[in-house]
Amino acid sequence: MSDVNKVWRLRKRPVGPIGDDVLSYEEEAIPTPADGQFLMKMDYLSLDPTNRIWMSDMDQYMPPVALNDPMRGVVCGTVVSSKNPDFAPGDLVSGLGSWSKYQIGVPGYMNKMGPLGGLPVADAFGMFAVVGPTAYFGLMDLGAPKAGETVVVSAAAGAVGSVVGQIAKIQGCRAVGLAGSAEKCRWIVEELGFDAAINYKTENLAEALKRTCPQGIDVYFDNVGGDILDACLKQMNLFGRIPTCGLISQYNATDEVPGPKNYPMILMQRLKIQGFIVLDYANRYPEAITALGGWMREGKLKFKLDMDEGLENAVKTVRKLYTGENTGKLMLKV
Repeated sequence: MSDVNKVWRLRKRPVGPIGDDVLSYEEEAIPTPADGQFLMKMDYLSLDPTNRIWMSDMDQYMPPVALNDPMRGVVCGTVVSSKNPDFAPGDLVSGLGSWSKYQIGVPGYMNKMGPLGGLPVADAFGMFAVVGPTAYFGLMDLGAPKAGETVVVSAAAGAVGSVVGQIAKIQGCRAVGLAGSAEKCRWIVEELGFDAAINYKTENLAEALKRTCPQGIDVYFDNVGGDILDACLKQMNLFGRIPTCGLISQYNATDEVPGPKNYPMILMQRLKIQGFIVLDYANRYPEAITALGGWMREGKLKFKLDMDEGLENAVKTVRKLYTGENTGKLMLKV
């Protein structure tokens, strides 16, 4: 093994988009595991909208990354050496780690990956580590879709949104996706089976929602917040549900973001809006993985990886999340 580690460290809090001076790419010594730990070499890095939250010092669901610390990330890799009897060299592990080629694995934060069911490692990690459980629990638990209802999902060509729409179809619902290009709209309809797609960048969103959701919206799975949330609030049916998964339209905002103008609809339509973090469901992951894996084997659930290569490209690649350049699950092969 090489005697040099490669590490991205957080040097300053970003203001607006992630600038070139926010993180630095360093060569360092490979760390040595203590008793109970193991050393992991990273194979894949998941790039997720929450990376931008972790870089900031805003109020959030876990402590932000400290300045000068390695950048936090969801990782998958191979055990190189171990001082823990439950982990052996060659074991495949995944969990919460850092943007580092070599890193210390601590059980509970990083654990062995279960049987892959014939899936390639990248596909299994991309679907089951974060994306699949997020879509599954957000829609099934909080959205509580019923056959015949209309489910609208924003960022529908992204990792979570593309899975949400397909699960809605499996549940017998009408699925309408919002995406930012004609190609993405074509993909979610023709390849993933959505009933309709709206290009929010070129269409009048209010009019398009009325056209594609003639019976109104029962469940809006929100990945973006902002103006799109406002437009969907206006179309919600009585006792509609809005699982709030992300607010990606606001993560790079430099000014205070105003609340939704259509807030009164929450009262008038008796809406249920609930934010969630997938870690809330950590003890129920096997339930999600069983359901998702079954749908994938049956051909009911398709999954697309948007893969870049090279740890040195992590910053350039993560920016795609906030410009809408990615289609499907954004990952980095190390």
